[in-house]
Amino acid sequence: MPNTKSAKKMMRVSERKRERNKPVRTRARTLVTRTEQLIAAARLDEAAQTATQAESALARAAQKGVVHQNNAARRTSRLMHKLNSARSETAPQ
Repeated sequence: MPNTKSAKKMMRVSERKRERNKPVRTRARTLVTRTEQLIAAARLDEAAQTATQAESALARAAQKGVVHQNNAARRTSRLMHKLNSARSETAPQ
């Protein structure tokens, strides 16, 4: 527990920030997970739509400072790479 007055205030502030950031982070994680599940199930049209939503949610989280910009960019890149790999595997050759 905090001992000083300023530490007590910082604890209150950080709790408010955590509560404000939680739904933003949760939304991004949920959309990323949903997209990965759709890719695994080979439902690529739906996966492409949720990937767009996930990209938007990650960008919004980065803009608000919930996650670092590089973190959001990395996660978006990995997600799109999975989607594009799945598309190339199922494409007729």
